[in-house]
Amino acid sequence: MTDERADQLASAALIYAYVIGLTLLNVVFWVAVLFNLPGTWLMVLFAALLEWWTPEQTVYGVAALGGATALATLGEILEFVLGARGARKAGGSKRGAVLAIVGGIVGAVLGTPLTPILGTLIGACLGAFAGSLLGDLWAGRSLGHSMVSGRGAAAGRLWGTIAKLGIGVAIVAVLAAAPFI
Repeated sequence: MTDERADQLASAALIYAYVIGLTLLNVVFWVAVLFNLPGTWLMVLFAALLEWWTPEQTVYGVAALGGATALATLGEILEFVLGARGARKAGGSKRGAVLAIVGGIVGAVLGTPLTPILGTLIGACLGAFAGSLLGDLWAGRSLGHSMVSGRGAAAGRLWGTIAKLGIGVAIVAVLAAAPFI
């Protein structure tokens, strides 16, 4: 085997080791989504950093990084929109929908210390419920109507997180497979 061929094999092995390591790290980032952390964006960021760090060899390329970025954007949109949509679909006000988003964020932050993972998700759902409830009461809706809207916001937040987790799996898969295609 020539020295040039040996260098090429060593370079390829190193790149594959980086990709495998990044894939394992991306699984950790995926779990971070449950903590309301920007796990999908961390996946994209670290893939872009790996691409930048290895300028002599394309690891992901524009298509894979662009696809991962588009998926991360979609995940963010779904997470927030589904929480607000749940409140609106249940007959809530616009004010309730906006406060459901704010309440979901605040609830996730406050719920995290209670119980790892589940505390964050439960806090986000309870926060969305409380935000929607307060927003609808502020908008002059009855308590019963506001409670229904709050339940819709909590369910929407739960489905938004589930959707973002699904998109996170897609990002992990795209970034894990792209260098080998």
